[in-house]
Amino acid sequence: MSEAAANPAHDFIAKTLQEHQVVLFMKGVPEQPRCGFSAVVVQILDHLGVDFVGVDVLQDDALRDGIKTFTDWPTIPQLYVKGEFVGGSDIVREMFQTGELKPFMAEQGVLAA
Repeated sequence: MSEAAANPAHDFIAKTLQEHQVVLFMKGVPEQPRCGFSAVVVQILDHLGVDFVGVDVLQDDALRDGIKTFTDWPTIPQLYVKGEFVGGSDIVREMFQTGELKPFMAEQGVLAA
């Protein structure tokens, strides 16, 4: 049995990613981010008009640690599109600034082209 199968936080993450096309695991909620990096990603997604679900990792230590081991990515926020890990704040901001993010979201069918 894999370690992931025995991790309730990983089960929750996987279920959340199955149920929603765009998920941002963040500190705080989209209406009230609790860190600057989370706020940046929320602003970018809002600016592009992407419909997304924000999951507050501060509500649960197991989730906060679990999201880091789920992708082997050490920082929060983490953006997922259609179950695939896109990146954290720096990657999302860079994709936005270079103009890659909007077409990527459109290709994924999560953004009105």
